[in-house]
Amino acid sequence: MKSFNPRYLLFLILFYSIHARSQIKGKVIDDAGTPLEYATVAVYQQADSTLAGGVITDYEGIFEIDGLKKGKFFLKASFIGFETRYINHIVIDKQKGSKDLGTIRLIPGNRLSEVVVQADKKSMISKIDRQVFETSQFNSTQGGSGSDVIRNLPAVSINGQGEISVRGTTGFVVLFNGKPLQGDPVAFISQLPANAIERVEVITAPSAKYDPEGKAGIINIYTRKEVLNGSFAQVNIKGGFPSIETYGNEDLHRRYGGDLTYNMRNDRWNISVGASYQKNDLGGRREGDVYTVNNDTLTRFPSTGERSFDEISYNGRLTADYNPNESNSFSLGFYGGKRTKDRLADIVYYDNHAITPAEEGSRIYTFRYFNHNLRTRKGDFILGSLDYNHIFNNESRLSGSLLYEYTLLGGPTVNQNLGYPDASVVYQDEYNTNDNPLHGTRLQLDYDFKPLSFGTLEIGYQYRGLDHTGDFVYERQNNNTGEFELVPEFSSDADLKRNIHSGYVQLGNTRKKWQYSAGVRLEAMNREYDLKDKTGTIDTTYSYDFVKLFPSASLQYSFNESTDLRAAYSRRIERTTTFKMNPFPEREHSETLEQGDPTLKPEFIDLAEIGISKDLHCGNSIYATGYYRHVKNVVNRVNTVYNDTILNRIYSNVGNAKTWGLEMGSQFNITEKWSNFIGGNLNHYKLKGTFDGRPVNTTSTMYSLNINSTYEFGETASVQFNFNYLSDRVTAQGEDSRFYSPNLTFQKSFLDNRLKATLQWLNMDLGLLKTNEQRISTSTSGQFYTTTNYIYEVDMVVLNLSYILKTGNNKSRFIDSEFGKKEF
Repeated sequence: MKSFNPRYLLFLILFYSIHARSQIKGKVIDDAGTPLEYATVAVYQQADSTLAGGVITDYEGIFEIDGLKKGKFFLKASFIGFETRYINHIVIDKQKGSKDLGTIRLIPGNRLSEVVVQADKKSMISKIDRQVFETSQFNSTQGGSGSDVIRNLPAVSINGQGEISVRGTTGFVVLFNGKPLQGDPVAFISQLPANAIERVEVITAPSAKYDPEGKAGIINIYTRKEVLNGSFAQVNIKGGFPSIETYGNEDLHRRYGGDLTYNMRNDRWNISVGASYQKNDLGGRREGDVYTVNNDTLTRFPSTGERSFDEISYNGRLTADYNPNESNSFSLGFYGGKRTKDRLADIVYYDNHAITPAEEGSRIYTFRYFNHNLRTRKGDFILGSLDYNHIFNNESRLSGSLLYEYTLLGGPTVNQNLGYPDASVVYQDEYNTNDNPLHGTRLQLDYDFKPLSFGTLEIGYQYRGLDHTGDFVYERQNNNTGEFELVPEFSSDADLKRNIHSGYVQLGNTRKKWQYSAGVRLEAMNREYDLKDKTGTIDTTYSYDFVKLFPSASLQYSFNESTDLRAAYSRRIERTTTFKMNPFPEREHSETLEQGDPTLKPEFIDLAEIGISKDLHCGNSIYATGYYRHVKNVVNRVNTVYNDTILNRIYSNVGNAKTWGLEMGSQFNITEKWSNFIGGNLNHYKLKGTFDGRPVNTTSTMYSLNINSTYEFGETASVQFNFNYLSDRVTAQGEDSRFYSPNLTFQKSFLDNRLKATLQWLNMDLGLLKTNEQRISTSTSGQFYTTTNYIYEVDMVVLNLSYILKTGNNKSRFIDSEFGKKEF
């Protein structure tokens, strides 16, 4: 008997027909009763203003929008030179049939009528498992990156080192248009143009349908898609004014770039192409002081000097959607680019000296030197994905997705200790480099059963494969021969292979005022980490496997149409990166080495939260969420003394942690033209464990605040002020100071809104504040103490120009429709 060929199943799926679903239809006319051809008609979900479908009217002014499911909607009809018409509370309560809205009359000019209902689109929406934020409200992000967008969200904060944290933790996962990425979220977000982002979802307690990685949850970033058939093109250009403060840096800081988007759509195809180039330099300096105690000798080396960043990134994006019929759809996507980031630290150690005995001794020596440290990080990447969706006659849905990613990471570090003030004297010249090619594959299959009497049932399977190799070479110049020689104790080959198989089942339902969802995910992981030195004396493989359940549940009760109460639970995992497991030290700069642990265990997290949200009148809203997070096997970076002038930073499992927190946000309008958005996060963190035979017992309370206030001058001009604040907080071995950044943005539209000019004043300071500045201190009693103040560029002025090149439409109807740079 022949075995079943799965290709036959795919063939049957491709040609499985489906009956027509619900539609909304009608006719658009002017005040004289003449049909309006090419009028734009779009339907949105009433609950969250999500686009459900859209068309262009034909020569008789008639439109039909198909493929709508059960729910509440509102309709928007518009035409150039006419007032926009809104029709609210359109209810579709059947899966078949149509809703005929009859004749919709548009009024020319600025005349108003009692039939015109204005509907404000919300910029913050609370759902059962997530918060949704529209990015159009953040004018200060124009011309920037995705990092500039998400720093405005209530639960998100960014410190002086550019580290992004959600509810006080850096462990989170990024979804790109709903597709998982296993890449470093900071590296990915920083390369995505802000102009391309339409909305951001913060999913703090994800369901079992999602991969359980990320102890803080998921940030889901959606890029813009055009609504109507025809073609669309837009170009954005950014240029920075000369730096007001140079900090004595060697080179001038330059900020410029641009991105281009082109979209073409018809009944079957939707093709989008985008490209971006960004040059983002950041000037600054650092002031530090360090002492170590080694063999009863205290060595101290205060320092000051340049610490600046030069960054270039460029990338391209392509998405092609094909809809052969109403039951099948295909999507092909590519996203690739290059990124280079140079961190220059030219530091003078102006009073390096040693004292023995450490308590009250005298100086053994006093020594000055100049350290030139240039660290380059490169990341070339390409993502490719293929998606397929099929809707059966009984409303069941089958979807499949295949994603592949290749990333080439690497970059050298030059570390030179030179004479001071005579830099021609070379005390030590070192060079270390690494090549880290990464291959990642993800296969996803999901099946949503037809609506059942007890709710909706979803099942799925996912495979994720990661192959990450690393070649680390560390060389030091022989001062006698002038040749660079290998330093074996700092050089290695590190290869990580990880395979994950998982399956899930998810059940959800809505009963009157109740909405619930519950599920469980079973995951089996195999990790092999092969470690070799360059001399061939070390060749060890470290293995780690597990099979675990990851349950989730969420519940929502609606008191009325405007007030919801929510509760959720989710079990998560934070996996360790290749870099954090490499036990061979890497020389970061003159003061430090960084070292990993090949036996690191993943962090396992339990998340629970309860929250309430309320929609107020005139588009105002408010929400509050209390949360609890327990983390097992916490991975922390801790310092030890390597020698009298170098600290060793080691990644290690140090214990368990608990976090209690409160997150709040509100959108409110003081006047019709003055809108505001404010969000904040307060949490208390407690870590308890051991490291190097010593107890670790740390508690910390921190808060963050994000404010966004916009005032509109008429229809085409606005001014916006936004402020991001992160409080000081205690860390595992010290403390980080507060960090804040105020920004002011002026925006003006021209040429019937086709040209938009945005003038930004970033990191406002005027020499009066301590904007964009953060002090980081660490210590262990009797062993070492470090304090470093990082001062980065302020009062940066940037001009962005955005121009819509093409907005053509036609008569055709609109058809509705993970891996990465984690080591960067």
